[in-house]
Amino acid sequence: MNVKKNPKANLENYSKLFLQLGLVLALLIIYLGIEYKTFDRDISDLGDANYQEEIEEDIPITERVEQIKPPPPPPPAPEKIEVVEDEKEVEETVLESTETDEDEAVEVEEIEEVVEEEVVEEDVPFAIIEDAPVFPGCKGSKAEKKKCLQEKIRKHVTKKYNVELANELGLDPGKKKVYVLFKISKTGAITDVRARGPHKRLESEASRVVKLLPKMIPGKQRGRAVGVKYTLPITLLVE
Repeated sequence: MNVKKNPKANLENYSKLFLQLGLVLALLIIYLGIEYKTFDRDISDLGDANYQEEIEEDIPITERVEQIKPPPPPPPAPEKIEVVEDEKEVEETVLESTETDEDEAVEVEEIEEVVEEEVVEEDVPFAIIEDAPVFPGCKGSKAEKKKCLQEKIRKHVTKKYNVELANELGLDPGKKKVYVLFKISKTGAITDVRARGPHKRLESEASRVVKLLPKMIPGKQRGRAVGVKYTLPITLLVE
C-alpha cells in the first residue's frame, strides 16, 4: 500500500515566504547591532564612606518651676481685748461764712496804679524808624525828610568816593558792590562803620567816605532819641 502525501504538508509552497521572513529578521538584527551603543564606565573615587549611624539623643524638655513661698502666717490674736475709753476732747473746726451783709462797711485799701514804662530798643533799623534822622538842610514831612536823607547820602558818596580805585586794583570787569553798615547814634553822629566788598581797599575807601558824613538830627522812636541802623550799598563799574 503506497502512502500518499497530504498536499497541505508540502512546504515547498511556503519557501518564498520563509525566505522573506528570514531576510527581514536578518536585516533587523543587523540594524539593532549597528545602533547599539556602549559607554565607558567612569567610577570616581568616593573616598572613605562613613557608614556609622548617627546616634540621636533624646534631650528631655525641662521646665523651670519657681517655688512659691507661702504667705507668712497671720500674727496671733491677743488673748484678751481691752477697751480703752477716749477721754481726750477733740476741737471742732467751725467754718464761718465769708459773705458780708449789705449794711456792713468794707474797708478797701488804696490801689496804687503802676505805669509800666514802654521799653524802646536802643538801635532801630532805618526801614521801620518812626522819625528818621534829619540830614542838614532837609525839610518837609516825615516821608520827605526820609527821602531827602537817602538822596543826600547818595550824592555825598558819589562825590567823595574814589571810583578809579576799582580799576587800579585789576579786578575783573563788571559791577562790583560794597555794602557799608553804620549807625546814626542818639546824638546824630556816625558810628560803628563796617564795610564788606570784593577787596579790602574798596572796603576801606567806603568806610572813609561814610565817616565824612555830617552830624544829623537823631532819629526818634516813641518820642525818644534812638540809634538808627543804616545799610548803604555802593555799586562800582569796573572796565
